Amino acid sequence: MITIDTDSTNYGAKIRVIGVGGGGGNAINSMIQRGLTGVDFIAANTDAQALSKNSAGTKLHIGKESTRGLGAGGRPEIGKEAAEENADDIREYLSGSDMIFVTAGMGGGTGTGGAPVVARIGRELGALVVGIVTNPFNFEAKKRANIAEQGINELREYVDALIVIPNEKLLSIIDRNTSFIEAFQKVDDVLYNATRGISDIISGNGYINVDFADVRSIMKDMGDALMGIGIASGEHRAIAAAQNALNSPLLEGVSITGAQGLLVNISGGSSMTMHEIGEAVSIIEENAGNDVNLIHGIVYDESLDDKLMITVVATGFKRGQYQVTNSMSAPQINVQTTQPTIERHIATQTSIPLSAAPSSAPSMRTIPVHAQQDARQQKVNVKPVKVYGDIDDEQSAPQLIQAVQEKAQEPQVAITRNQPAFMRRTDPNAVRQANGGSIRISSVNDLPNGVRSNSQPVIIRDPKSSVVEKPAFLRKIMD
Repeated sequence: MITIDTDSTNYGAKIRVIGVGGGGGNAINSMIQRGLTGVDFIAANTDAQALSKNSAGTKLHIGKESTRGLGAGGRPEIGKEAAEENADDIREYLSGSDMIFVTAGMGGGTGTGGAPVVARIGRELGALVVGIVTNPFNFEAKKRANIAEQGINELREYVDALIVIPNEKLLSIIDRNTSFIEAFQKVDDVLYNATRGISDIISGNGYINVDFADVRSIMKDMGDALMGIGIASGEHRAIAAAQNALNSPLLEGVSITGAQGLLVNISGGSSMTMHEIGEAVSIIEENAGNDVNLIHGIVYDESLDDKLMITVVATGFKRGQYQVTNSMSAPQINVQTTQPTIERHIATQTSIPLSAAPSSAPSMRTIPVHAQQDARQQKVNVKPVKVYGDIDDEQSAPQLIQAVQEKAQEPQVAITRNQPAFMRRTDPNAVRQANGGSIRISSVNDLPNGVRSNSQPVIIRDPKSSVVEKPAFLRKIMD
């Protein structure tokens, strides 16, 4: 006689989501409040008070001896020590997991220091470990951003796949009047969608589920990942949702071409058709290329009403491999859409002429008085000095500008990897074109004489007025 065990706890992939630190704990609370099912939740924190208020079914107080329940004080080394102190407890709670999501807000102490320890233990247990973390907003201290970067680099060593959500990029798709609390809720929403987009299609919540072995083949040892979510309604909602998932302003034109694996979750209500599913998958596959390993699942979600939601996770990129593109092979359809969210920290760069900067922010760009006078007297167009390429930390702005000026006929502009505030907060098209570029010179006195004497006045951007963060070469000049 064959006995079939119908106890859901004894079959299927065992998925656990562990939030480390305050940011990770907030993400756990959001996922529980929004009804994420098919996973077990664990909250780990050094802050006893915050942990007591968490909604997770399992709460792990790490570093009780070393921190006395008072937190890590923003020091990752304390967070790491706390996690190591309770490594056996972490191992016990994670034992038996097939898949582990490690979520944290990077830049603090417990999450930054503890998340890599949790991920390492998960890998040692043989689980598929996916990191979904955020890095700080620009208004947070520069030191916090540096700490986050170090923590992300360490976490990358211990996860199979890593999705990094830059908080600052969320500002480009939310209303300027969004409150401080609502902005952080948006971050938690993205963490929820990222986790759900993967877990739903392997936890039995869909019409067409994906075998866990297939998901493992897409994400095992794949490193950096891109995550995109597109939502649309209307007659051509499938096409629009796919386009939104591939062309979000948060992605800034980065193409999924070159990905080794694609995991696609298509969610909708009872009105979703097979034709729509085919349309969406075709668009995504066409943009990814013929060699990609694509698997997709279909999830029924009546709460979406007439909307269609598509989640795309692209894996297997080599560092710096991302392609920048402004074109889509799919036709553009004018339908009602809900703003999509796609998150990924991008290290690519393109040059951008000053004409691409928005004209609506004159107060963010000033011309020195003598330059304005020269321009009026000679009736010439005021043009900036352009320098295309990276700014070497060891090379000052004047040296770089003078070096290019000697070789170039055309006026040039100084471009760094740091995106300027006036582009970040206004025209999204300019932001996408800039792709991390910045146009900032400290003062006219920092420029070589040759630049001023040839009737090419320089646009001045005063870093001390309202710049959120200064490039390295400006720090050398101004500090």
